Amino acid sequence: MSRHPEPDLSSCEQEAIHAPGSIQPHGALLVVSATFLNVLQASANAPSLFGLSMPELLGSELSSVLGPEQFEALRELGARLPASGEPVLLRAVRIGSGPVLNAIGHRTGGAVVLEFEPGADGTGPPGGLHSVVAAFIAKVQAATTVADLAQRAATEVRALTGFDRALVYRFEPDGTGVVVGEDGNGRLPSYRGHRFPASDIPKQARELYRRNRLRLIPDVAYVPAELVPALNPVTGEPVDLSHAALRSVSPVHVEYMRNMGTAASMSVSVLKDGELWGLISCHHHAPKVVPFESRTTCDILAQVLALQVAAREHAADYERRVEIQSVLTRLLAHMARADDYVSGLLAHPGDLLGFVRAAGAAVVSDGRTGLVGRTPGEEQVRHLAAWLFREQKREVYHTDALSSAFPPAREYAADASGLLAVSVSKLHPTAVLWFRPEVIETVRWGGDPRKAVEPVTGRLHPRKSFETWSQTVRETAAPWLPSEVEGAGELRNAVLGIVLRKAEEMAALNVELQRSNRELEAFSYSVSHDLRAPLRHIVGYAELLKEAARDKLAAGELKYCDTIIESSIYAGKLVDNLLAYSRMGRAALDRTRVDLNALVREVRAEVMAGAPGRQVRWEVGPLPAVEGDLIMLRLAVQNLLSNAVKYTKPRNEAVIEIGCHTDAGAHTFHVRDNGVGFDMRYRDKLFGVFQRLHRWEDFEGTGIGLANVRRVVERHGGRAWAEGAVDRGATFYFTLPAPSNDEERGTC
Repeated sequence: MSRHPEPDLSSCEQEAIHAPGSIQPHGALLVVSATFLNVLQASANAPSLFGLSMPELLGSELSSVLGPEQFEALRELGARLPASGEPVLLRAVRIGSGPVLNAIGHRTGGAVVLEFEPGADGTGPPGGLHSVVAAFIAKVQAATTVADLAQRAATEVRALTGFDRALVYRFEPDGTGVVVGEDGNGRLPSYRGHRFPASDIPKQARELYRRNRLRLIPDVAYVPAELVPALNPVTGEPVDLSHAALRSVSPVHVEYMRNMGTAASMSVSVLKDGELWGLISCHHHAPKVVPFESRTTCDILAQVLALQVAAREHAADYERRVEIQSVLTRLLAHMARADDYVSGLLAHPGDLLGFVRAAGAAVVSDGRTGLVGRTPGEEQVRHLAAWLFREQKREVYHTDALSSAFPPAREYAADASGLLAVSVSKLHPTAVLWFRPEVIETVRWGGDPRKAVEPVTGRLHPRKSFETWSQTVRETAAPWLPSEVEGAGELRNAVLGIVLRKAEEMAALNVELQRSNRELEAFSYSVSHDLRAPLRHIVGYAELLKEAARDKLAAGELKYCDTIIESSIYAGKLVDNLLAYSRMGRAALDRTRVDLNALVREVRAEVMAGAPGRQVRWEVGPLPAVEGDLIMLRLAVQNLLSNAVKYTKPRNEAVIEIGCHTDAGAHTFHVRDNGVGFDMRYRDKLFGVFQRLHRWEDFEGTGIGLANVRRVVERHGGRAWAEGAVDRGATFYFTLPAPSNDEERGTC
C-alpha cells in the first residue's frame, strides 16, 4: 500500500473519481455476486477484519465469511436492495468476538457492494431521530428567507455531529459556490458570504454529490486500502463506487483539505427537484468519525431543507409569473388597440419595463428605433440589434454580462450590462430589447480562485491559502429570472400572433381592394365613355351654332357660345385628369433607369412650346439618374415645370431653377421660381385634389396637377412639399430614394 500519489489538477476534470480502486480504511468492503454466494473483490484491509487471508476471502462463499446466521439475515435483507443503487443499512453484525459493525449494501454493475464500518456507541441524539427531525421542521417553518433556512440547517447539523464548522454552500448557475449559512465554534475560520470557484468542485464531483447524498472523510491522513483484484473478475472493469460511503478520495481533494487546515469533513447534498442545489459541508480540526445513523439523520435534515427551499423559491417564482402574466395581458391590450404593435409597446413604457423589471427597452423595426427608459444611444442600439440578427440565432437571447459576448457594449456598460432580447422577425429585422444597468459588486472569495502553477514542473495544485480574497466585479447586471425569460418568449409569440392576424386582415382587405379596383375600372370606363361623348357634342354643336349664326348673333351672344365651348373643353380635361389620377394610384410601377437630365430637357422643350413669346431663364443644375417609372416621373416633372411657367406669367423675365442634393440615402429635388408665390398658411391645400390658391380666371388649370405630383412621388417611396411667400416666388420639393452604391448616384 502506498500513500496518495502527487495530484495533477490538469486532468482533474477527467479523473474517474467514481472508480478510484480503493477505499478509506475506517471500514472494509466486499464486492459479492448478485446472488450473495461468493466474494469477487475485497479491500486490502478486509482480511484483518474477517480473520481470513486474501486468498481465503476471494472466491469463497459469503456464508463462510460471515457465518450462517449473519449470512442468512443479510441475504434476506439484501434481496430487497433498490436497483437505483441507493445504499441501505442492512443490519449490525459481529464477526467472531470483534466489534459491532454496520453492514451497508447497494447494487452496482450486476454485483452487490457490502461495506462494514464501526457501529454507533449507543449514544444517539436525545429523544431519537424523530425528535431531531420534528424540532428542525418546526424551526425551518418559522424561517422567512432562504438565508434564514440555511443558517438554521447549519446550526442543527453542527449540533448533531459535533463538527467545528458547518456551512451551507449554494451552487450558482456558473458552478461557483456561495456560503449562505454557517455555524462554528471559532476553531476554524469563518467563510460566511464567501464565494468558491467552480473548479473546487468539478462537474463530475457535483454529479457524484447528486447521485450519492452522503460523503464522509473521517481522517484526511488515511492510507487507502486498495481493492483486490483491481478489476471485477466478472466484468473486467473497475467497480463503480459512486454510492459507497467508504469510497477513496481524489488526491487533489486530499491536498485541498490539508491546505484548508481540516483533518475531517462530511458533506450532505441538498437536492431541489432532483438537481444539486447545494451542500451542507462540515469540517473538523482533527480526525472525526460520524456513525451511519447520525449521517442518515443529517441526510433527512438536508431533505427537509431542500423541500423548504423549493417551497419558498417556487412560491416566489409563482408570484413573479402571475405578475408577468398580468403585465403581459395589459401589453397585449395596448398592442391590439394601437395601429401597430411597436406603437402599442412604446406608448406604455411603464408596462414595457416592468414586464421584466428592466431599466430600459428598445424596439427596432424596419429601420425605426424606439427607446424608453435608460438605454444606450440610438445608433448603439441599432449596432447591437444588427449583431443579434447576424450572430445570435436564438429567438430569445439573454445575458447578464453583455460586454463579454459583445465587446462594444463596454462603452455603455453602466446603462446596459444586462440584455434580454426577442427576435420577432428575421425577414424584416424586428426585435424587442430590454436592458439592465451595471451592478458593481465586491465578491469575497475563500482564497484567490486562480490556481498557482509550480515553476519547476508546471504541475497545478489547489491553492494553499484560503484567506479572504476580494474582487470587484464590473460590467455585470442582475441576472434575468427564468420566469422573465419565458415571459419574453410569450410576448414574442403574442406579437407574432398579432402580426399574423393583421397579415390575414390585410390579405382579406387586398382581396376586397382588388374587387373594388375592378369595379372602379369599370366605372372609369363608363365615365370616360358616357361623359366624353356628350361633352364632345356640346363643343361641336356650340361651334357649329356659332359659325352658322355668327351674322345673326350679337357680340354678347357670341360670347355666350365661347363660354359654352371653353367650359365644355375644361370639363373634358377635368374628366381626363381625374381618370389619370385614379389610374396612377392603381397601376404597377414599371421601374427603369431614368436620366433626369434628359427628362427635364424634353419636358422643358414641350412646356416652352406651349408658351410662345415668354421670356424664361432656366437655371438647371446637374441631376442624377434614378430608378423609377418613366411615364409617372414625366407626369410629375411636367406638372411642376408647367406650374412654374404658368405662375411666373406676370414677370417680364421668369427665372426657374431646378436642382438636387443628396444625403441620408435620398435625392432631394427642387423647382424654384420667381412667380406670384402663395401664402404658407394654405400650403397643406396645394397637393389636394381641386385645391387652388388662385382664381381660375387668372391662372388656368384643373387643380389636380400637384395632387398627381404627390401621388407619383409617394408611389416611388418619397415625399413632396412646398415653400413660398406671396409675390415672392415658390419652391416645390420632392425626394426619391438614392442607391446605396455612391457610384450609381450620379452628380447631384
